[in-house]
Amino acid sequence: ARTMAAQASLVRGLGSFLVASPTPYHMCTRAATQLTEAGFTEIKETDPWAEKSMLKPGGKYFYTRAASTIVAFAIGAAFEAGNGFKVVGAHTDSPVLKVKPVSKKSAHGYIQIGVECYGGGLWHTWFDRDLSLAGAVIIEKDGGGFERQLVHINRPLLRVPNLCIHLQTADERSKFEVNKETHLAPILAMELNKTAEAEGASGMDERHAPELLKILAAELKVKPEQIKDMDLSLFDTQPGQVWGANEEFFSSPRLDNQVSCFMGLEALVQHSKDLSKDSDVSVVCCFDHEEVGSDSAHGAGSPIMQEVVERVNTCFGVAPGAEKFKLSLQKSFVVSSDVAHGIHPNYASKHEAKHAPMLNSGVVIKLNSNQRYATSATTGFVIRELSRRGDLGCQEFVVRNDCPCGSTIGPKIAALTGIRTVDIGIPSLSMHSIRETIGCADVATSTALFVAFFKSFRALDDSCDF
Repeated sequence: ARTMAAQASLVRGLGSFLVASPTPYHMCTRAATQLTEAGFTEIKETDPWAEKSMLKPGGKYFYTRAASTIVAFAIGAAFEAGNGFKVVGAHTDSPVLKVKPVSKKSAHGYIQIGVECYGGGLWHTWFDRDLSLAGAVIIEKDGGGFERQLVHINRPLLRVPNLCIHLQTADERSKFEVNKETHLAPILAMELNKTAEAEGASGMDERHAPELLKILAAELKVKPEQIKDMDLSLFDTQPGQVWGANEEFFSSPRLDNQVSCFMGLEALVQHSKDLSKDSDVSVVCCFDHEEVGSDSAHGAGSPIMQEVVERVNTCFGVAPGAEKFKLSLQKSFVVSSDVAHGIHPNYASKHEAKHAPMLNSGVVIKLNSNQRYATSATTGFVIRELSRRGDLGCQEFVVRNDCPCGSTIGPKIAALTGIRTVDIGIPSLSMHSIRETIGCADVATSTALFVAFFKSFRALDDSCDF
């Protein structure tokens, strides 16, 4: 039974997960720790799984690609070659400001950082926030060679200030328009003695401000000269917060879409405690690069999804491309989970009246006849039926005919693999803002839905004559 105490505990866990995950790199590291503690074994894509007989019935495994995409799976104890894969898919990335390859920048006595917009953010929400930096840094090791280290500077370091009101025209005050190239460069520090700074920067990467390199070096406990490259993002240092008269809302950065990653992982860990009667493989795939189209070596547009089905089957004696592999694809099902558009009380006209999801009212099934979502009548039915059986709540979303429709990883995976796919999501407000909002109850019900999917999909699918 779902209790308020269990719901509150789950939301606290989500908050901790998000604080530890300022970038996809950190989210995958956090997920790896959670999976390892739950008895999953880390494997490498570069290992010959079949040749070394690495996978066994009842086994639990995970691997990462490019350190920002993670795949975790639990093989049912009754799994046989050609059986199905039950997949929850999500994405690790969010719209952010990323540090440019040449970020050194100064103006009128201020040291700034050059940034690039990643994805389609509501960039005006990044102004006047306590920002910092996190990501991956390439380090030259003391003994030779290079390594990637993660950095997470968990203190306010940067700010993008608004322009004072008396310096704005009436038109500028009435409509805040952001020039993404000139208005978003954050301030890092004041310029001091330029001659002393130049002398102290000897041997450092000239593409970046010495002040930035010194801060990174201190955090990583290396010398600034050892820093050779970086992939850094800005993030809001304010942690997530439960709010509302009844503590029914939760606001945080990166809910799109790390909340789906969190719920999928929680459900997989819970389901994997007993795989004795499971004849399928239960999978969670958290992909990078959804916010920019998924077409990359480790996005949902890559071969990752098809490869995990093929490689697991190969470990059970199926030759690549053999008929049993194709049968496995046809028996599989992907739940593509990404946050959905909850109705906004101040902008209700933006929703079609009969398709207006509310927070704390259950998962949203997304449908678009133009295939911006992968949901069909049969795949949507699976979610509706699982929700009905668990009394979890279920809502519908179709975009208005006079509005553009977003998309997600569902159509990409469906087109690449031929696997049946449904697009769903937890309803949200302020999507792509630096701080988004969801309902606390929806975290609990969506997690329960994923557990039910892993546990009950096979029996439900076998009962359907379509």
